Amino acid sequence: MEFSTRLTSLRKERKLLQADVANKVGIARATYGAYEQGSRQPDFDTLENLADFFGVSLDYLLGRTNINSITPQEKDEADFQAFANDPELNVFYRELPESDEEAVRKLRNIWEIIKNEKN
Repeated sequence: MEFSTRLTSLRKERKLLQADVANKVGIARATYGAYEQGSRQPDFDTLENLADFFGVSLDYLLGRTNINSITPQEKDEADFQAFANDPELNVFYRELPESDEEAVRKLRNIWEIIKNEKN
């Protein structure tokens, strides 16, 4: 299976729009659409971001293997990279070090509340 087909399949399996994936990976929707159409190829960094976002190996994404599994360590790293590379969170990362201690303490308390709601 070629890259463009695999990319389209992964997106549709997750019921996402092209714009959803493009926003999370930090590229234009038209650029992402060109990847799915096969009229354009991503650079290596974008390939890594796409693989991380979908939680698959580069070999799987590129169609070099049909084994769609990665080790738990690779999954953890991919999840972290997808989280850390979220453009919406980058603003938060830049502002956090400038925040006072009280604001950071409040943020930690809010996060604990959110975590406990899931459990």
